[in-house]
Amino acid sequence: MAAWLDAAKTWARAIKRDVLAVWVAARDARTPWGARIVALCVAAYALSPIDLIPDFIPVLGYLDDLLIVPLGILAVVKLVPPTLIAEFRTHAATIAEKPQSRAGLAAVIAVWLGLTALLAAWLWTFI
Repeated sequence: MAAWLDAAKTWARAIKRDVLAVWVAARDARTPWGARIVALCVAAYALSPIDLIPDFIPVLGYLDDLLIVPLGILAVVKLVPPTLIAEFRTHAATIAEKPQSRAGLAAVIAVWLGLTALLAAWLWTFI
């Protein structure tokens, strides 16, 4: 069991480093435009102070942390040249403080407001 826990901790540290590497890739001019757009979206979502699906919702709350973010990172890694992604990972390992994404926060709030408006409009049809 301890080996599994160590592997999970190593994976979590790699994901944390890769989120920062994706953030660096989104801001680097050498990153291809398509990859920069995907990297910007992934970094904004991953670094947003709130989740699209709140963690207190059983199972679904952790789905974004376990699936959406790693799949987004994988997409960026596939789109960025290997030499650049290696450089971004090295740079990410030296970043002391995790940045926060106000754009990601705004996007998540916009999605929740939009869903609330749709729900209200749907409920209005029954009144």
